[in-house]
Amino acid sequence: MTARRPLRVGVFGLLGSGNLGNDGSLEAVLGYLRTEHPAAVVDALCGGPEAVRARYRIPATRLHWYRGEYRTASRAGSIAGKAVGKLVDVVRTAAWVRRHDVVIVPGMGVLEATLPLRPWGFPYALFLLCASGRLFGTRVALAGVGAAPIADRAVRALVRRSARLAAYRSYRDELSRAAMREMGVDTTRDEVYPDLAFSLPTPVVEEPAPGRVCVGVMDFHGGNDDRDRAEEIHRRYVDGTTRFVRALVEDGRPVRLLTGDGADFAVVGAIIEAVDSPLVTASDASSLAELMAETAAADAVVATRYHNLVCALKSGTPTLALSYAAKSDALMELMGLGEFRHPAREVDADRLIEQFRELEKRAAELRQTLTERNLAARRRLEHQFTALTTALFPKESP
Repeated sequence: MTARRPLRVGVFGLLGSGNLGNDGSLEAVLGYLRTEHPAAVVDALCGGPEAVRARYRIPATRLHWYRGEYRTASRAGSIAGKAVGKLVDVVRTAAWVRRHDVVIVPGMGVLEATLPLRPWGFPYALFLLCASGRLFGTRVALAGVGAAPIADRAVRALVRRSARLAAYRSYRDELSRAAMREMGVDTTRDEVYPDLAFSLPTPVVEEPAPGRVCVGVMDFHGGNDDRDRAEEIHRRYVDGTTRFVRALVEDGRPVRLLTGDGADFAVVGAIIEAVDSPLVTASDASSLAELMAETAAADAVVATRYHNLVCALKSGTPTLALSYAAKSDALMELMGLGEFRHPAREVDADRLIEQFRELEKRAAELRQTLTERNLAARRRLEHQFTALTTALFPKESP
């Protein structure tokens, strides 16, 4: 009797590219696959194949043929390279998809444009993936992804078509599902679950740092529709956050600056230089688990990046969001801390300090709320993984 060939599963996205949130979503899906489908053969088509191979021990292929894909093309050679790359990627993506039974896009905001985004970048790559899946009969799953209304017509068209071509869709919040419905996607069978990172283990902190406040910063310039005033938004964000950190230091509080992407280190450097105090230090966390350990050791967290918020809330630490998109607001509401939000586009340091003091005053109550909400999130994600198995691995479903 001939042995059945193991299932071939691909994971796809801007993984291994320095964004800790994206990699945390990948880690959650790999944990699910290794637990529920240990015989599956897994590899990746991703932004940082070297990092994915080294960290997760799976084969990985570069997402784009042209290595300068995400650098601005200003010379004729780079423009031509990008143009040729778009054509080559059609063949490369199709060939990669065809080798798989299933492809999973693990979390991430792949159906949104809350940060600056061009249609011929990742939206085009996602469309090639989903179109290839439909062409070759490979089941493509958008699992726990983020979505948001998109004003740019080209980006919106690619995102809408990609979503329609996918064999399975689930979202990390109700706002995402509503956004896709408004874009003309039939979401009748699509479910909403907490962010995949809530399924990751919660770190145990042996030595908490009394008095420490974690401040998660971001290289924030507004969204896709804010390009004409990006520098003004960035300056206001950095100035307001710096004033807040300085106020904490004047109260004698140690401050730990967190990042979630390599681009954020410039903001960390600017704040450290401006405040000029030994009480301000920078985290060197290189994974979501390490970031979670930082937030778990703190008395409180104030953070901007979405997955900085996820880490803080998952660790059960009272958290205040410098909110830059509706997804941050939805996350804070889900975890019972909806009143502790502050706009990242208009950071008012005085108001932020008032909100922070209220946060600390209610710390015990908020920790209890987070314990209950984390338990509920974990249970919902068990349903998410069961649904994935049913949709993608029908022969292995109970």
